[in-house]
Amino acid sequence: EGNEPGDSMKITYSELLHKVCQFANVLRSQGVKKEDRVSIYMPMILELVVAMLACARIGALHTIVFAGFSADSLCERIIDGGCCLLIT
Repeated sequence: EGNEPGDSMKITYSELLHKVCQFANVLRSQGVKKEDRVSIYMPMILELVVAMLACARIGALHTIVFAGFSADSLCERIIDGGCCLLIT
């Protein structure tokens, strides 16, 4: 379910696995590897879950910064966390 009432979607485990594997390959192609740190800056949507699970699948650590933060706050969190990639 999304933030808005009535905003929902259904997905099977098989479909989710397929999306996660695809995005894990995208992360690998960008040079992300085990124990790298990745920041995720997204609202509560399906792609957020896919990004989190893809990071876990390849062994990368992830931190989530929800969309309400300013650019300066986001920058501080990325630098403090030592992140190598930002997913938006």
